[in-house]
Amino acid sequence: MSDDIPFQRDFSAPPEQIGELSPLIRRMVADNPGPYTYTGTCTYIVGRGQVAVIDPGPDDQAHIDSLLAALDGETISHILLTHTHRDHSPGAALLQAACGAPTYAHGPHPVFETGGPQLDHGGDRSFRPDRLLADGERLEGPGWTLEALHTPGHLANHLCFALPAEQALFTGDHVMGWSTSVVAPPEGNMGDYFTALERLLARGDKVYWPAHGGPIHNTKQYVRALIAHRMMRERAILARLEAGDRRITEMVAAIYQGLDPRLNFAAGLSVQGHLEHLIAQGKVRRAPDDADLYFLN
Repeated sequence: MSDDIPFQRDFSAPPEQIGELSPLIRRMVADNPGPYTYTGTCTYIVGRGQVAVIDPGPDDQAHIDSLLAALDGETISHILLTHTHRDHSPGAALLQAACGAPTYAHGPHPVFETGGPQLDHGGDRSFRPDRLLADGERLEGPGWTLEALHTPGHLANHLCFALPAEQALFTGDHVMGWSTSVVAPPEGNMGDYFTALERLLARGDKVYWPAHGGPIHNTKQYVRALIAHRMMRERAILARLEAGDRRITEMVAAIYQGLDPRLNFAAGLSVQGHLEHLIAQGKVRRAPDDADLYFLN
């Protein structure tokens, strides 16, 4: 169940149209809707005249052309990436080819040694940032400053970007208003995700601008609900193990009743992420001869 989280699903911004959100923020939604992207990837423009673009989106020339047309007469000075999934970063190469601005990110896509299945959105392994951003590093333009906040969990190189002038935080896929974030091994790490959520609670951001869906204004309440939901999910997994479930497919069937079948695979990876977190806490163990067989300690 996810009704413990105050989701906001009334988002209806039309794709490929510029939207004025605040004195410093504009948004254009890419036309890439789907079960993992909601209505599409939100590309944000920060500033006026000389601007930063956050998450240029997928490999979609039409989206980049729409963005460039909307910014005609302005200069793009920074291209920022929250992370390197294919619904966020491939558009950076197309945008850079047109405007010449450097790209900024926490790093290239992490390399994981695994032969297992991956989520549909996958990793953009071709992307290499022109400049690596460290946690706390600041970028500036006329009338605006953005600060990088390292928030691993959904992906090891995930960044949020704070806009102190508006007490706003661009949260990428770390916090979204329409759904929980997928935290799927090997790319996702549930322990890191919990830690990064706790870090947000210590901040004073008044509004979150996620990469999919609309803004979140009740920021602390929302993050507390996300943490509580994840803790509830781990209790449910422990209960299924106590009831005799041993495999992830069994747990998904019992815990995620009524789930959109398209999301069963992602739910299984999320359960795996929770199981690995529970193993790290010493509460669960994996069978030495079967990687998909789990037991309570």
